[in-house]
Amino acid sequence: MIVLLLFVLAVACDPASKVIPSELDASYAPVSVQGKVDAVQPATGLVLWSENARERNAAYGKSISLEYAYCLPCQVVTGKDNGVVRYDWSSFNKWLADVASRKHQAVVRFRYEYPGERNVDGKPGTTAVPAYIKALPDYKETFYENEDGPTWYADWTNSELQWFTKQFYSDFNAVYKDDPRIAFVEVGFGHWSEYHIFGTPLQPGVNFPSDAYQKAFLTHLADVLEIPWLISIDAAESSPVVGDASLMGLTFGLFDDSFMHKDHEGEYNENCWKAIGRGTRWQTGACGGEISYYTAADQKNFLNPDGMYGVTWEQASSKYHISFMIANDAPSGQYGTAARFKEASMACGYHFALTGLYVNDQRTAAYVTNTGIAPIYRDAYLAVDGLRSETSLKGLLPGETRLCYIDKVTDGRNLTIESDYILPGQKIQFDADL
Repeated sequence: MIVLLLFVLAVACDPASKVIPSELDASYAPVSVQGKVDAVQPATGLVLWSENARERNAAYGKSISLEYAYCLPCQVVTGKDNGVVRYDWSSFNKWLADVASRKHQAVVRFRYEYPGERNVDGKPGTTAVPAYIKALPDYKETFYENEDGPTWYADWTNSELQWFTKQFYSDFNAVYKDDPRIAFVEVGFGHWSEYHIFGTPLQPGVNFPSDAYQKAFLTHLADVLEIPWLISIDAAESSPVVGDASLMGLTFGLFDDSFMHKDHEGEYNENCWKAIGRGTRWQTGACGGEISYYTAADQKNFLNPDGMYGVTWEQASSKYHISFMIANDAPSGQYGTAARFKEASMACGYHFALTGLYVNDQRTAAYVTNTGIAPIYRDAYLAVDGLRSETSLKGLLPGETRLCYIDKVTDGRNLTIESDYILPGQKIQFDADL
């Protein structure tokens, strides 16, 4: 793998000049090629909840590539026999199929607690802990009339819950690690799995995992979960991560569920990003989240081209290297048109450009530059007639260029970017004017 800076290629890779880059021998000659990124790229952009995406598909279907939903362990776990958890993934697969039918991928978040929510059993605040665990005689949940709604809390004194929560992600990965319908998994504890239980007295090891368990859990996920996964920026305050070098070294991403609120910059949110992100986490772990609900107008106004609270969407997403962001209420605001949604989505994540293309009588040499604001987090390969380069574009940072060799000759018309982690009908595009 050869990585070069873009400004070097501006001179070295101009086919019109007939100058061959020093990395290539004299047998290579430049090839003309045209390309344009004119669509939202897979696994990037603004996100709608699936119900909203379904209803708005005619207008917004091509303005997004991702959909979101909370998923409940109790709905897919049917029991445990001889130490093995039993699953019925049919409801989850039905949702994934629905999302994929619109040529979108899923952002998945499993949760136990959701203040006031009734979708487990019709009662407010019921946890989504599997029924077989709740039936154990030593499993005792706690309750609190939280300001966000009445909430039952998972019993973190229980050894079976601790074991299951780690095992669940091992089993999930075994089934879905190569499933192109899933782009990202968000992971956490507490309210909405956001690493906090604001409004309820925190009792580590009782209504929230202990630091020791959190370390074991996150280390386990790093070992078993192959789908790109993210934790809340709130983990900077409610987990042992920031003070533990081994945890800081894990390649998880970050999500921020109050992005761009009035006091985001210079206060708690930005401080959390700095503490747990250290300015470089985005290089190996995807960054995302949800536009703020601090006021009812935040989601409706953040796409204002003039900005919100002194910052534009493009500035905020670039600063934090955002790959995706939930913006479910934006279409109901004056700025959230389908055209603006598409424009804002295309400002996220990776953006590839072909900055040099050369062939000899046996192979193709191509220079691919990332002109976006974040890397692509799963393998993707430049290909000629389906024959892929051995060099992946995964992890190519903004402003950097990667030289890819393909053992087949191209005339510039049969060059594509392929990935096993995108859906049929999705395309990873590239800009080119060579």
